[in-house]
Amino acid sequence: MSLFDNEPDAPFASRPMRSSKDLPHAGAPLAERMRPRTLDELCGQEHLTGPGKPLRVQIERDDASSMIFWGPPGVGKTTLAKIVAETTRANFIEFSAVVSGIKEIKQVMADAAKAAELHSRTILFIDEIHRFNKAQQDAFLPYVERGTIRLIGATTENPSFEIISALLSRCRVYVLQPLREECIEQLLKKALQDKEHGLGALQLAADEDALQLIASYSSGDCRSAYNTLEVAARLVKDDKKISKEVAAEAAQRRVLMYDKEGEEHYNLISALHKSVRNSDPDAALYWLGRMFAAGEEPLYLARRIVRMAIEDIGLAAPEAMNLCLSAKETVDFLGSPEGDLALAEAVVYLALAPKSNAVYTAYGAVQEDIERTRQEPVPLHLRNAPTRLMKDLGYAKGYRYAHDEQDKVADMDCLPDSLRGRSYYRPTQEGREKQLAARMEEIRKIRAGKRTRS
Repeated sequence: MSLFDNEPDAPFASRPMRSSKDLPHAGAPLAERMRPRTLDELCGQEHLTGPGKPLRVQIERDDASSMIFWGPPGVGKTTLAKIVAETTRANFIEFSAVVSGIKEIKQVMADAAKAAELHSRTILFIDEIHRFNKAQQDAFLPYVERGTIRLIGATTENPSFEIISALLSRCRVYVLQPLREECIEQLLKKALQDKEHGLGALQLAADEDALQLIASYSSGDCRSAYNTLEVAARLVKDDKKISKEVAAEAAQRRVLMYDKEGEEHYNLISALHKSVRNSDPDAALYWLGRMFAAGEEPLYLARRIVRMAIEDIGLAAPEAMNLCLSAKETVDFLGSPEGDLALAEAVVYLALAPKSNAVYTAYGAVQEDIERTRQEPVPLHLRNAPTRLMKDLGYAKGYRYAHDEQDKVADMDCLPDSLRGRSYYRPTQEGREKQLAARMEEIRKIRAGKRTRS
């Protein structure tokens, strides 16, 4: 691939815009044919492209900074990159990180360096840039740093995790949002009317609720909505009308934004966990249902639900862990979808159960003490003394057998001397822990009484 295959004779400022031969052909997908070509044709992303907004200002001022567009599929990342190239009259080279390797990258970089000597600017657009490994991303750095290329990357994954910090620090990150349903409806109507690029030549009509259904099922993905509209156009009867029934048949099922290894996976499990923690069974069921609908592995959900019982319910309702483990066994035994209901029951129980993170907090404090204090020897009175030598050295001396004591509590310290009196577990007044707190207070008074008498 070379930048000089169609090298313009005119200088940068007078080079023509993209010609008609670069426009999508009639057989291209509807989403490609209807792609906006100017900022004013865009629908959505007004927080970035509206008058006076940051991306629009950067484009209109011809600011040559590199950019990362982060957002879900079908929201205009590639479209914006092409609009930037059109507006700034730059050479536009498009790569996909799925199929391109380091060899192609280096060749384009070399060509871009030659073009820069002729005062020609190059925009290198990398779709799914998060799929490039560290070495491949490193290859861009010197060219981005010198301004040889203007890099525009598109990603559906969080750039903080997927793009190396050196490259990320040289780019402006713009976050794109899923398109609003009313925006998608507007675009679908335009596609039905557009005779040049859309479906206008077919003279189709569409019921309002049909377009609403398509927009709703797209989950903010305009490309998916266009694809569904194309399918619906092929399914219409002699009346040439897209009804709600035709739209439903074309849509089949709702598009769910989900990637089992991506950020949305963690966003959803976080929403589920925090809904349980906040005692909201309705929200917890919704987020669980969302993950099931997106194809999440039930055993992964079972493991996370057991963790919720341990971390957020604790000893306030100790039976919660057994219930969650039973739900996990049910999933193993029945599989999906029947076993999914067991997890739903567990989630509702956890949401309604009394909450306590007292043990979770206590164990964290223990780990901190272990980390910051020296490795304390076990007190002699807590050690067994199976040999004469060990007895002579004081092993087990002073140990008091609790079962021989009144109230089954001995006046004996069990922590190392340096940690004597340390309190880790502080039960709440929730659920069963209220009883545990009362028992701890009872034990404290028994010990205090024995020390007073001695």
